[in-house]
Amino acid sequence: MRLWSVHPKYLDAKGLVALWREGLLAQNVLLGHTKGYKNHPQLIRFKNTGEQTSAIASYLRSVAEEADNRGYNFNKSKIVDMVLKDKISVTNGQVQYEFEHLLKKLKIRDQTLYQQYKDAVVIDLLPLFSRIPGEIENWEKL
Repeated sequence: MRLWSVHPKYLDAKGLVALWREGLLAQNVLLGHTKGYKNHPQLIRFKNTGEQTSAIASYLRSVAEEADNRGYNFNKSKIVDMVLKDKISVTNGQVQYEFEHLLKKLKIRDQTLYQQYKDAVVIDLLPLFSRIPGEIENWEKL
């Protein structure tokens, strides 16, 4: 499971669809509707908000918005009707780590996107997140 902090505009089609599926799985986990994945590291930051269901719902809305921008039809009725009013902090180190990880995937799967983003200086975040100084997050599996 990979719940990206970077904006979904950077993802190729395969990555965006995978993110949607993984986000829906995360929502089910956080709602207590699954037996597995309950302690998955990618869920820690959502749990740490104290409003985990609102957080994942807000996350999924951003993913669905990117899908809409691309002309995809993700079923938004699958998102619970809650909104997180605050932002979730993410460290600069985490953002850089994720972006480099994504570039490796794009280099193999989508050369056009790879060429477009490989020299990016400013990395946009998914709107739910706000950037803070720091290293790679402790929950990240390296």
